Amino acid sequence: MPEFIPDFIIQWLNQNEIFTAMTLMEYWQGLVNTVQLVFLSLVIGLVCAVPLAILRTVKNPFVSGPVWIYTYLFRGTPLLIQLYIIYYGIAQIPGIQQTFWWEIFREPFYPALLAFTLNTAAYTTEIIRGAIVSTPHGEIEAAKAYGMNWAMRMRRIVLPSAARRAVQAYSNEVIFMLHSSAIASVVTIVDLTGAARNIYSRFYAPFDAFIFVALCYMVLTFTLVFAFRKLENHLLKHQRPVSS
Repeated sequence: MPEFIPDFIIQWLNQNEIFTAMTLMEYWQGLVNTVQLVFLSLVIGLVCAVPLAILRTVKNPFVSGPVWIYTYLFRGTPLLIQLYIIYYGIAQIPGIQQTFWWEIFREPFYPALLAFTLNTAAYTTEIIRGAIVSTPHGEIEAAKAYGMNWAMRMRRIVLPSAARRAVQAYSNEVIFMLHSSAIASVVTIVDLTGAARNIYSRFYAPFDAFIFVALCYMVLTFTLVFAFRKLENHLLKHQRPVSS
């Protein structure tokens, strides 16, 4: 039994058949796996999406075309299908089982991380691209008048301005990824949904197991909504009217 749980809580939990200290620890481990998977995929996806979004705005079709194809493919197909293709497809690559990559991708976490990262990077690329192309023309002309080159304009004017416009749409993408992470359990990852499925199969109590995990997702969702609202207020505080 976990040492950090007080004895009176353990006794209270053990009075019911389902929500015991051990099942709550199973939910906790599922929560840790869910947060870890979603957080890593969002961070890596965002890092990849920024340069891809910049390339997407280039007028040369040989530069923007491959990015468009990538975003079209991953936004046009279900995430579950992408997860299946990566999870089962990597093992079919000739010779991969004799390389060090197999030590990584034989675990279900990394194929799921790759699928989630590629998916969220595609959506985030289009979010950032839309924010970049909607930059007011006057801001760009003012930057040119100051003698800024393209790289400096992008770094000092366009991207900071685009970030303020993209934060609301990106918050929806983060929440979408949190909810979509429930499919990770189909490749044997014990996330929140996987923990609920295990507890359901053990006690034959679907309502108790899945309603509890739904409440966990709701808490995570409202926490994200609150955090992004604070971030949005901070980024847009210059637009508030000055109080007299």
